[in-house]
Amino acid sequence: MVNWQEFLMREFYGNTIQDYLIAIAVIIASIIIMQVFKFYIIKKLKKLAKKTKTNVDDMVIEIFNKLHWPFYLLIALYIGIRTLSFPELIYKIANAILLIAITYYVAKSAGAIIEFVMSRLGNKKSNEEIDKTAVGFMNKLIKIVIWVMAILLILSNLGYNITTLIAGLGIGGLAIAFALQNVLADVFASISIYFDKPFKVGDFIIIGDDMGIVKKVGIKTTRIQTLQGQELIVSNRELTETRINNYKRMEKRRVIFSFGVVYNTNPKNLEKIKKITLDIINKTPHAKADRVHFKSFGDFSLNFEAVYYVDSQDYNLYMDVQEKINLGLSKEFAKEKIEFAYPTQTIYLNK
Repeated sequence: MVNWQEFLMREFYGNTIQDYLIAIAVIIASIIIMQVFKFYIIKKLKKLAKKTKTNVDDMVIEIFNKLHWPFYLLIALYIGIRTLSFPELIYKIANAILLIAITYYVAKSAGAIIEFVMSRLGNKKSNEEIDKTAVGFMNKLIKIVIWVMAILLILSNLGYNITTLIAGLGIGGLAIAFALQNVLADVFASISIYFDKPFKVGDFIIIGDDMGIVKKVGIKTTRIQTLQGQELIVSNRELTETRINNYKRMEKRRVIFSFGVVYNTNPKNLEKIKKITLDIINKTPHAKADRVHFKSFGDFSLNFEAVYYVDSQDYNLYMDVQEKINLGLSKEFAKEKIEFAYPTQTIYLNK
């Protein structure tokens, strides 16, 4: 007959069989408790998610779902090992493994949060403000930083002196940054364009002597479709260092135009010109007159200046409005027998 008391008291590597059985029971109980806890939280979160319109709760559920059974098994084994008596080295190894596992899942969860945020930014704004490539680049860059910090944290907790390593990485990073300074300048300029939003895809902009519609904002360059039809490629660094006229942001366009009439125009007609011009501008769709003045006596004409507003930033619409105003002035002046001036020179000879 087996003496169970004696059997349970037998020792192996400093622990009795009873101690090992208790440790196994602790491990199994820990796994069950954590699994129940996990499914309970997910169940609760899913109920809450149905009541909300945001996707944040879905992201939280996804993070909990990524904590698979190996993670829970590691935690359970760690708890079970702590109930036993082992050499200090065993505990150090267990601590290191648990630290690596926790850091891995924390970094992975942080990466999931970053990916969620970037995907929302990309889906909502990339078609309007910046190309998806730039969003993807920032996503990867932030994830790399997270994993580098995670590795340094693990090395530091394992007793390694990371000061020298960080110094080495700093020197290496400076060397790489110096070699790629132009590329990195364009990359960070694209990030600046993304957050500062001086323009977006579809905007009509003028950069120095060049003008056109923004077609794509990439990591290194921005592509502009010029009025002549060709594609203009400009580095992002250049765009952040120069003045940009963005006509898409213009709520209304202020237009100044001048015209002249001949010197022999009688004063009554000169007075009529102001009223005629104001009436024509205000009757033209999308135009609103600001002022009309008899401005100056020119070399060969009496000069008038008119100012009006177009309630759109569209250039073609502005030209249509100006064309209608010009045609209207031509018709009304013809009716009133008012002559537009043209360069002439009269010579008087005395005999």
